Amino acid sequence: MHMQLLHNNKVVMFDRTDFGHSNLSLPFGRCRTDPNDTALKTDCTAHSLAYDVGTNIFRPLMVQTDTFCSSGAVLQDGTLVQTGGFNDGERTVRTLAPCIGDDCDWIEYPGSLSDRRWYATNQLLPDGRTIIVGGRRQFTYEFYPKSPGEPPNYWLNFLRETNDEYENNLYPFLHLLPNGNLFIFANTRSISFDYIHNQVVREFPRIPGGDPRNYPSSGSSVLLPIRLTDDHTRPTEAEVLICGGAPPGSFSNAEHGNFVRASSSCGRLRVTDLNPNWEMEEMPMPRVMGDMVILPTGDVLIINGATSGTSGWELARDPITTPLAYRPWAPINQRFLVMYATSIPRMYHSGAVLVPDGRVLVGGSNPHRNYSFYGVRYPTELSLEAFSPPYLAPEHDRIRPRIAFCSEIITYGQATSVTIVVPEYRSAGEVSVNIIAPSFTTHSLGMNQRMVQLRVIAVRCTALWTYEVSLIGPPGAEVAPSGYYLMFVVHGGAPSTGSWVKIQ
Repeated sequence: MHMQLLHNNKVVMFDRTDFGHSNLSLPFGRCRTDPNDTALKTDCTAHSLAYDVGTNIFRPLMVQTDTFCSSGAVLQDGTLVQTGGFNDGERTVRTLAPCIGDDCDWIEYPGSLSDRRWYATNQLLPDGRTIIVGGRRQFTYEFYPKSPGEPPNYWLNFLRETNDEYENNLYPFLHLLPNGNLFIFANTRSISFDYIHNQVVREFPRIPGGDPRNYPSSGSSVLLPIRLTDDHTRPTEAEVLICGGAPPGSFSNAEHGNFVRASSSCGRLRVTDLNPNWEMEEMPMPRVMGDMVILPTGDVLIINGATSGTSGWELARDPITTPLAYRPWAPINQRFLVMYATSIPRMYHSGAVLVPDGRVLVGGSNPHRNYSFYGVRYPTELSLEAFSPPYLAPEHDRIRPRIAFCSEIITYGQATSVTIVVPEYRSAGEVSVNIIAPSFTTHSLGMNQRMVQLRVIAVRCTALWTYEVSLIGPPGAEVAPSGYYLMFVVHGGAPSTGSWVKIQ
């Protein structure tokens, strides 16, 4: 249900805690005791784990409170902060610090949130805090950690205004803009929000078509890669992409056995324009519950989901197993590339995350109220798959760069360099350096996912097949909040393996 890649190359995964036993025992005779659990009062199995991508080894983690439909973000020091959930977890904050060995585990702080945060969204801020927005029947936001003397929460009327009878404003889309404000999208509406002064700066036009895009209609959204220019007098542009969703009334229809065709439209909004308007285009097929993953090249992978119905138990049909690549810089109506399908349906409670070698880890799917492995239309799915984008094909190996050296620290606005090895070098114009903040993925939403294309100043040959790429760090924390990013060097459309760097 939830996945996050950490900078120790472990993917943290977890589900809800109140469905009964899992197949993974907790070590050293540990057990979780919860007298209010609806399935087991004493449970000696794990509902969270850390998966090592390189070795294909996993180990159990101990989570005590219910993480069902919760949210998360990674702080500047690499600690995963995970917030909210269901029942005893709805006001809990949990932290997991990455470690090299097997000596780290969840630490939980019940009662740390002012409001119950079930289906809320988190965003890392330039000052290092996390903002937590919304949740089911919660029209407020709050911060973690809280500053001394600040209120426990703040009212945001926009969340009440966008809450319809099916609550299509859950898991609001949240993106930090390069000017420091937040883009918040809920249902069909969106705003630029100054969270420091608790003010709506502007409301953008409604997305055309009238289809809700947030849970349970469950489209998906990304902030498209931020491309820095040499023109310091011009504000950094920012564009938001939203794809898929479900027409109004789809949830009610599905509850009565009528599964309405999902939305096939995508909307793209350059929010930094003086008068922004949505640019609409159609995907090759409809999709609800799709995951959008920014790839090292800047393309966006759209994967998982269904072609009819909505999110929820038993509320979708016709799984869509064909991934799409969205190419942001191609001409409109030429941006989608249809790729090879998997044989495994990935519907409600599935997810996808980018891993350092450029593949996308895909897992899960449980569209049932309980785990159901037999005798159902779409069984609960426990497998993981690795999706390999076309850039990993062997014919690209001669132009694929390998990072031989890069600084572990990149400082705002300061020059640095990356040394790459590439057998068949083309030209400096075909080299880019992209940093990606991996997402906290749940319910078709990649929280905090972000790519910044750094300014490349020069590329020079220093030895056989060896080149030094000179570049400039991002201009500030509004463009790239301090913390750990995967750096990819892309040459001729072929990305290197990612190297972890810290932006500060």
